[in-house]
Amino acid sequence: MPRLPRLASAATAALALGVIAAAPAAGHEPPVTDPHIVAHFDLAAGQTPENIALEGDGSADLTLALARQVTHVALDGSTRVLATLPAERNPDTPLLHSAVVTGIARAHDGTLYVNYATGTAKTGVWRIPGDGGTPVQIAKLPPDGLPNGLALDERRNVLYAADSVRGMVWRVPRSGGTATAWATGASLRPLPAPPAVGLGANGIKVHRDAVWVSNTDRETLLRLPVRPDGGAGPAETRATGLGGIDDFAFPGRGSTVLAALNRSSQVVLVRRDGTRTVVLTGRDGLSNPTSVAVRGRNVYVPGAALLTRRDPNLLLARLRYPSGRL
Repeated sequence: MPRLPRLASAATAALALGVIAAAPAAGHEPPVTDPHIVAHFDLAAGQTPENIALEGDGSADLTLALARQVTHVALDGSTRVLATLPAERNPDTPLLHSAVVTGIARAHDGTLYVNYATGTAKTGVWRIPGDGGTPVQIAKLPPDGLPNGLALDERRNVLYAADSVRGMVWRVPRSGGTATAWATGASLRPLPAPPAVGLGANGIKVHRDAVWVSNTDRETLLRLPVRPDGGAGPAETRATGLGGIDDFAFPGRGSTVLAALNRSSQVVLVRRDGTRTVVLTGRDGLSNPTSVAVRGRNVYVPGAALLTRRDPNLLLARLRYPSGRL
């Protein structure tokens, strides 16, 4: 999630940053096709799509950061609020100054987990029943941090939360309990703000015995191996120059990544060697994309519109090639 600009009527927050020079596409056929918007949201109501988890039928669960909501988007584009995080009378979230719900992860049994940042004791990881209901806080995180991306490792029964302000990754038992610092270091930390935004570790995914993390300020994509004892191995930089990178997804089993570049309203395909191709832009309907999800050949991209101020939405597109080729 990027830093949010303030609205005249309420504090807002945004994520975001510079535009990258992307490598030209290999060949003549675009790797992502048929972009179209499947759901629109209300910016004035704080419905700013931040992160996404997919259901088994291809429908989607989204966090709406400033509305403090988790909403379900059905296959026909209709929406239903699953849960609203409890209000905080005096939020003091670092950088944002608003209470925001950020990362989301879904277990195979349907249970949802979200990060909630308030600058108070409510900051932490919360659990929501898969069919909706009352959120329950299962782990506290420091109120002076900003838990952002969230990933679930069901094999190890742990959650990983990227803290953008503290510049680190927390590990939380899936059943709840005490959060522990899993990964720290300069590669995860933000740069001084100003001139930078002050957002370090942001998006996060578990992929093939490693935790991958984006760093917004440093414009990087990192891979942190998970050691046999569950600890974090040394961070490996897998891509650089990704200005405004937010969250990302793997379209296949390999190391190719689809990354959301918030400020430039782009999605880029980042290959194993670090080269990249712009595959979606504002002309396709992107409006400050915040995350990406992939199911089969379907690509989902939420956009919060916190900088464009136009049409927060959920965009759907298609991979031209089967995921096994990526």
